[in-house]
Amino acid sequence: MKSDKTEYEWGEGVFTLLSWFKKDRVKNARVLVTGAGALGNEVVKNLALFGIGHIYVVDFDRIELSNLTRSVLFREEDALAHSFKAEVVARRAMEINPQIKVTPIVGNLFSEVGFGLYQMVDVVIGCLDSRLARYLLNRLCMRAGKTWIDGSIENLTGVVKVYTPGISCYECGLSREEFNIIMLRTGCADVVRTQSSAGRIATTPISASIIGAIQVQEAMKVIHLDPESDNSQFKTLQGKMLRYEGMTNTTNIYRFASWKKNCPAHERWDNVVKGEGLSSSITVKQALSRLKKLLNVKALEINMRNNKFIDKIISDNPEKEFQVMLPESQLDRYIDEHAELKKLSYRTLFHKSFFENIDKDFPYKDLTLQQIGIPAFDVIQVSTDKGLFFVELSDDAAKFM
Repeated sequence: MKSDKTEYEWGEGVFTLLSWFKKDRVKNARVLVTGAGALGNEVVKNLALFGIGHIYVVDFDRIELSNLTRSVLFREEDALAHSFKAEVVARRAMEINPQIKVTPIVGNLFSEVGFGLYQMVDVVIGCLDSRLARYLLNRLCMRAGKTWIDGSIENLTGVVKVYTPGISCYECGLSREEFNIIMLRTGCADVVRTQSSAGRIATTPISASIIGAIQVQEAMKVIHLDPESDNSQFKTLQGKMLRYEGMTNTTNIYRFASWKKNCPAHERWDNVVKGEGLSSSITVKQALSRLKKLLNVKALEINMRNNKFIDKIISDNPEKEFQVMLPESQLDRYIDEHAELKKLSYRTLFHKSFFENIDKDFPYKDLTLQQIGIPAFDVIQVSTDKGLFFVELSDDAAKFM
């Protein structure tokens, strides 16, 4: 029986007419999009239209009715169902272009996205709404040696900045005041900070559309850049800032490169060891045993850099202890869903008892790496009697191919 479906290749006879367009490079490209709100909608839509082979969308939030005014991929039924933004964006993008793959990741960009994914993609696009999220994303991208394209919108104004290792760094460009605000959010490791939500910012679908389009245009340039050939036809925003002001119809480009010596964000995780037999689904006991054998060491500990394991929390008033046994990234949600803790969180501080390092003395070795806060396809930092190693959970790689 003959199929009525017409066989075709996306973009053939359209993008292939562009002198600079490399079909195979685009088809095989991998792009990580962090944030699936108004900007994320526009970015993923445009990546899908270009035919980017594999897009990964990260967002932990759910759709609300207020999102519909500026998010092209969301529908009323999505808001009423309170669906996850990342999952809806992924589904709708593949409806636009069935020849691509879009993988949603419902979670936090730094604690629930494996570092192996940051290493695997060609470019990262930031569609974020907080300094803290940008600070964390910048550190991950610098660590992986990847360019990331930051977009922000407010009212009729939009800004795009491109950060590339060796040229520009988000953390290097922070003012002392901005840095102090971020440190307040990340400091005091033993204290739980609750009820710290950001206010809503007024934006328009036009500013989201314009800034999202520029972000994708810059991503296409990065994908096509080849150090061994002459790419002089591309003028990128690497180390620069583009500011669009819709109120006055003005667009300006400024040099925005800041690269300071000894910035802690410039740490690179090179020489990553492939960890065959290692995945986030194995137990801590299995992981410690296999790491010993893989690295040929006698003693080791897994450093929980991104996501400490919280054993218990203790409230100040009244003095009471609560057993938690969860990764730090899940603590706010746990408190919000716990009736007694939710009431207490408005009028007391919680102190945390936690593990920053996991070794042979860890009391919960039957928990999986995922359960203690290590995501799939992560690269874990391991301190041993022979030095420091970075080990990839390589058995998880197939989930993201």
